[in-house]
Amino acid sequence: MSQRHRSQDVAPPPKMDLRAHAHNERHRINSELHALASQVSAGLEPEDAHEPGRAWVPEHHRSADRVRSAPRQPRHWKMKMWKRRTAVRRAKAQAFRLAGAGD
Repeated sequence: MSQRHRSQDVAPPPKMDLRAHAHNERHRINSELHALASQVSAGLEPEDAHEPGRAWVPEHHRSADRVRSAPRQPRHWKMKMWKRRTAVRRAKAQAFRLAGAGD
């Protein structure tokens, strides 16, 4: 189960606030890009235009800086061993059903 909100001291922010913040960030980014595009289309050389750097882009959910140093083990149900075992169990159950139906 998720341990994201394990402390009861701090309540998570409301969903509406999170969505509003994300909307504002997207609007700000699109406004920056629109202003840059309009400057270039007005005749400004692309080399002379001030292109916003990576600092104005919001941090992504799976940022390389936030990745754990140790790689995680793959999930057990995604491994071939688990899929093979599941297939064998299904085939065995099907065989028992067919054997019971033949009586």
